[in-house]
Amino acid sequence: MSIRTANCESSSLRLEGFVRPVHLLHEMSDEELFWRASMVPKVEEYPFRRVPKVAFMFLTRGPLPLSALWEEFFKGHEDLYSVYVHTIPGYNLNVSQSSAFYGRQIPNKVVRWGSISMVDAEKRLLANALLDFSNERFVLLSESCIPVYGFPTVYKYLIRSAHSFVQSFDENSPLGRGRYNHRMAPDIVLSQWRKGSEWLELRRSLAVEVVADFKYHFLFRKYCQPPCYADEHYFPTYFNMFHGALIANRSITWSIRESKICKYNSGATTMCFLFARKFAPDALELLLNLTSAVMSS
Repeated sequence: MSIRTANCESSSLRLEGFVRPVHLLHEMSDEELFWRASMVPKVEEYPFRRVPKVAFMFLTRGPLPLSALWEEFFKGHEDLYSVYVHTIPGYNLNVSQSSAFYGRQIPNKVVRWGSISMVDAEKRLLANALLDFSNERFVLLSESCIPVYGFPTVYKYLIRSAHSFVQSFDENSPLGRGRYNHRMAPDIVLSQWRKGSEWLELRRSLAVEVVADFKYHFLFRKYCQPPCYADEHYFPTYFNMFHGALIANRSITWSIRESKICKYNSGATTMCFLFARKFAPDALELLLNLTSAVMSS
């Protein structure tokens, strides 16, 4: 073992509690959590051996009926991923200690569909995942989501991507521009208003930026209420305004596995979706029977 390697390992052990929290439960308020999570080191070189991980963030009301499929997906790749679960308050996941989901619930709050609380929960997941400095990519998922490729393929696709995957488009309809509130001006004007899927994926730098945003989040809290749905507009609008060149302008989560052409880095690819959603719990047995074929791709 070289001196440099030994020093890195020793440094990693000393910093462990700070750079890679073992226990996710804490008593920080959202304001405190977002402040803590938005801290960025100025020294670019890490003083420990850092293997970039993908954070899989599950937003669910309670149970994860497809967790057995995810267990197969994660198996054998423990050093390359992290799991975070946001449930309704008071719900405890009933999983074994060997499960990838064991002890991975974060402090939660009530979430109401269509309200700004959906965005709050998504930012809460991002902030908790940012506390682990090894997390480099952040994927938002629901309890009805499944992977459609094996872990090595998904990991390589995300880690090597030059862009984050946020869908953001201008829809000139009552369900798009029609939801814009002119009282958001001059900070957000109609030409900047965007819509998109809430199921996004971010690189670490962009996750920090959006977690640190209070100004635009406040405007959405105040002026985007049903029939304006903040989870469909906040992230697409925010990233369009400030980081448009860094997003692929598409989601990697869809309802089926499709073969279509999309852009990936500087070229075209038919691998456009890594995850699929809206699968019912009773589909688990069939999905597990297909696991060997899917997870090997």
